[in-house]
Amino acid sequence: MAEAERRDDGAARTPAARADALAEVLGCIGAAAYAVDEGGRILAVNRSAERLLDRPAADLLGRDAHDLLHRSAQGEPLPRTQCDMRQAFHAGRPAQGSDAYFARPDGSLLRVSWLITPHTAGDEAGTLVLFHVAEEISYADRRAEPPTPAGALTELERLALLAETTTTLTSTLDVDEALRRLAALVVPRLADWVVIDLITERDEVWRTAVVHAEGDTLVHREDLQGPMPPVPEESPMPLSRALRGVSSTLAGPETYQRPPDSGIAVEQRRLFEATGIHSAVIAPIRSSRAVLGALTLGRAETPADFTPADLPLLEDIARRAALALDNARLYQRQRKVAETMQNHLLPQMPVVPGLEMTVRYLPAPDASQVGGDWYDAFTLPDAATALAIGDVVGHDLEAAAGMAQLRNMLRAYAWSQQDPPSRIVTRLDEAITPITDVAMATLILARLTGTDDGRWELSWTNAGHLPPLLVTRDGLAHFLTDGHGILLGTGARLPRPDATTVLPPGSTLLFYTDGLVEAPGRTLDEGLHRLRQHAAALAHRSLAPFMDELLRRVEPPGHDDVALLALRTPL
Repeated sequence: MAEAERRDDGAARTPAARADALAEVLGCIGAAAYAVDEGGRILAVNRSAERLLDRPAADLLGRDAHDLLHRSAQGEPLPRTQCDMRQAFHAGRPAQGSDAYFARPDGSLLRVSWLITPHTAGDEAGTLVLFHVAEEISYADRRAEPPTPAGALTELERLALLAETTTTLTSTLDVDEALRRLAALVVPRLADWVVIDLITERDEVWRTAVVHAEGDTLVHREDLQGPMPPVPEESPMPLSRALRGVSSTLAGPETYQRPPDSGIAVEQRRLFEATGIHSAVIAPIRSSRAVLGALTLGRAETPADFTPADLPLLEDIARRAALALDNARLYQRQRKVAETMQNHLLPQMPVVPGLEMTVRYLPAPDASQVGGDWYDAFTLPDAATALAIGDVVGHDLEAAAGMAQLRNMLRAYAWSQQDPPSRIVTRLDEAITPITDVAMATLILARLTGTDDGRWELSWTNAGHLPPLLVTRDGLAHFLTDGHGILLGTGARLPRPDATTVLPPGSTLLFYTDGLVEAPGRTLDEGLHRLRQHAAALAHRSLAPFMDELLRRVEPPGHDDVALLALRTPL
């Protein structure tokens, strides 16, 4: 089961899949663009770049951009030490130029203007390159052009900012992180202040961020953040219009000097007075489904005022922010539903005289939803205790629902039949395909009974799950590898074995799912050894602290859910 999941995850992380995802992002950029990794190899390219370079993406991906494209004015290979683009790339800083040459397959040269900017998509750092065919303007002509007004951006810089906004915001599904990145994108590049007002799911307005650039540091003015008055239905004031999704508008302190028409106008006047903003531009943050809030950029130290020409850029940024925030909200809402569902499905542990028992469940923080990891324990009619742990393939609500089906069926079979665990699991396996939506799953079912001499006997069968860990009071730890059979849902009708052992007094028995021990870059054997080592060292801890400290030491990587069930026998 874990191998199947790794194959699915691996497919999602193939270079081709990453290139497709990046190319989709680059496709939103008007200029020709490609992205390179930290070594300068091309990761993705948009259609505009393919057309100008006269090269299909297949001929570009994975190639060193400098070696493949960069040439001197005479068409000769350009030494890296003489390439301005390459030098800026290695320095990790934004840069632009207007006199570079890219090679085409037919030997012709493309004279381009270019801009590069570092970016991060997920966990991968890289550089974004935008370029277009250079105009035939001499350097002297360029020097004669009027200077760019303070705070204004060239068209290429605007495109680069929008591209960076898209890649930066869409690579996170955390609302707070998306807002932090949004503030860092626009301040101080476009403004001295950024204000983000969001509409909550209860249609209340919350001033989520008021951020000021102080040198290289972004400072939150928490005294200006917090709940806002309701949005007035008819107010013509800029922020009220933006929060209704009407339009973007310019504003200044004078806008809010007239008698206020709403509580929001009062808060806006307080904002302008506290920040010293003399010019602001306000745009709605609006997705295809709803108005999510408003984005305000303000200038206090920068002398130039915003002009109507600045509105389209801010609107583009706000649209991209809306897409990222909408996706993040949907993700968090779905995750909350799934977690609530799974928490309600996971059972309370029974009270068994003479035994200690405790459980832990950790949803994967980096997964898109919770998965099918589960545990169970219940008393049987003959006073024995049934113990189970399992993992249904998948990381979504379907996996959680399948887990509930599997657990309920297992309870019914175990309660109605006084059979060994292997017989019960065989019956369950036969019913999975025709009755449930579960494709494949792993499972351990154990039966714990007290013996006449006051000890505890464990019998179990293992359907493709990781083996339980038994730790004695003296710190001897070993895995119970007997009773192992194939996982559920394969359709194979192979016999399932049972295994039996007597648990030593004061020993700890640990059932767990693979999220505890599997991690990228680490073999399963290494993960199991790490678990055994730490569990043995904690043998004298009481059971609840034992579990908590074990989780802290083992440090599950967070790529999968973790379910734990532990019991301790009396001394």
